[in-house]
Parts: sequence; C-alpha cells; structure tokens
Amino acid sequence: MADNQDILVAKQTIDREIEALRVMENELDDTLTKALDVLQKTKGRVIITGMGKSGHIARKIAATMASTGTPSFFLHPGEASHGDLGMVTTNDTVIAISNGGESKELSDILVYCRRFSVPIIAITKNPQSSLGKNCDMVLKLPDNGEACPLGLAPMSSTTATLVLGDILAADLMVRKGFTADDFKLRHPGGKLGAILRHVADIMHTGDEMPLIGEDAIMQDALITMSAKMLGCVGIVNKNGELIGMITDGDLRRWMAPNLIEEKVSKVMTKNPRTIRGDALIAEAVNVMNNTGRGITNMFVVEGKKPVGVVHIHDCLKAGVS
Repeated sequence: MADNQDILVAKQTIDREIEALRVMENELDDTLTKALDVLQKTKGRVIITGMGKSGHIARKIAATMASTGTPSFFLHPGEASHGDLGMVTTNDTVIAISNGGESKELSDILVYCRRFSVPIIAITKNPQSSLGKNCDMVLKLPDNGEACPLGLAPMSSTTATLVLGDILAADLMVRKGFTADDFKLRHPGGKLGAILRHVADIMHTGDEMPLIGEDAIMQDALITMSAKMLGCVGIVNKNGELIGMITDGDLRRWMAPNLIEEKVSKVMTKNPRTIRGDALIAEAVNVMNNTGRGITNMFVVEGKKPVGVVHIHDCLKAGVS
C-alpha cells in the first residue's frame, strides 16, 4: 500500500511540474526575443541573482551560461548589499529571480541598477510585483501552483525557472554559433573534456610513427614494429601515401617459416581504416570497436599521407572508452 502511494505521489508531482512547463510554453511571447537581444548585446557579464531557492537555481543558470559562451556569474543579494555591488558594471545585464517578486533582499540590487542604468531582466510569476515594476522586462513564470502536496514548497516554480534559464542559454548558443570546440575550451577537465578532445591531441607523430616503404620485406616490418612498440606498421608508396598496414594480427595469420622474406605488399592489409586528426577521440574508439574483428590502432591521415597513429590504449588513457 505504501509503495502504491509513493508511486502515486511521484506521478502527481511529475504531472504537476509538466503542467507548469506547458503553461509557461503557452505563455511564451516576443518578450523572450527582446530579453535575448539584450543578453546577446551585453558587452560585460550576465549577472544572475536570487534569494533562497531562487538563488540556488540562479547559480545553476549562471554556471550553464558561463560554460556555453555567455560570461556569467551569480551574485548573492546579501553579499551585494555589503560591497559586492561593486562587481556590477554599466556593461553588464542583471537577471533577477523571485517567484513572487517581493524578495526584499533584491532591493539594493534593483536600486543600484536603476541608478547606473544597468538593464534588469526579471524572472517572476507576478509582473505587478516590486521586482516586476522595477525592471526592464519580465520573463513570466507560470502561476498555477506548486507541485508540493501542501502547495507551499517551491517545486513547480523552481523547475520552470531552471528550464527558462536553459532556454536562454540554448537560444544564446544558437545565436552565437557556439560549437563543440568552443564547449571543449571551457571543459578541459573531467569526462566531458576527454570526450571532446581530438585524435590529433593524442596521436603519435614524427619518428614515433612506424612506417616503411612498399618495397620492404617482412624482416624490415618486424624490426620497425618492435622498435616503435605500437603493434603495427604502415606501408607507404613512393609519394608517401599510406597504401597498407600490417598488425600483430596479420603476423599471426601469415605465420610461416619464410615469413621474414615475404614482401610487405603481400602480407599487408590494403586500404586500412584511417581517421582525420580533427576527429573526436570518441569517434576513433567507435571505429576501432566496430570494424570487423575490431582493431587496436589506426593511422591518422591528411589526404592520403599519414601524419600520426593512434592506439586504443591512447584513447583509454585519455579517458575515452
């Protein structure tokens, strides 16, 4: 019985929050476009502020914007009243969040922004509130109650605010042409940073590449493979173009008493899989894992000429699997 009630409350909470988002969706108008125009033209930073639960959401929105190409930070209303207002410049835009629009802690920020003509975008359900009347424009939150069983704790309103922040960040990304490479620059560490790194960042180049000419014999190939310790050797023609590749697997399949006397052109795998240097490491892993029996290394080429070689172990060390 308890489990059924738990699921019932869970589903009711989800339904109420979805309903709030639908209400907000239906109320979207050209105010959103006007707000985005202001944010896009902001020469300084987008400063996001709010008290209590609104402050927690404001922090997340600021972090999302900062990581997606819009310089932004969170300003605590209490700290603002004790000196941090100095962080706000006339080149900035302030987004002030208050569900009811009557957070007294925001008053000093509002007065300061009005005095120095700093644009204020309000996020509130009440355009007629103190916040709504003292800003440049209002992005309205749905006013259809909270998902809280008592109708008191901020739930639907904070979800709607969070989604509205994501909408602003997503629209600004599209407007600014923000790319995966731009995202990578802001996420050099952790899993995201690893996933967004390029093959060129980890490939072996120059003298580390195991390469021999097409007229060489297998003895030369074995010596090169042993010296470079990458488990493969690339075969190039007179123009320096990659025409084949020999791996440890090829050696096992061709094992014979006279193997070392064979021409590499007879043993090599012709037209091996290659990859671009600007490809993501994740793409290289996908290719190696899904090519026939699976391969452990690939040559990186520009045109048809090898410029590097990448091994599956390099990808794993980079944090991509």
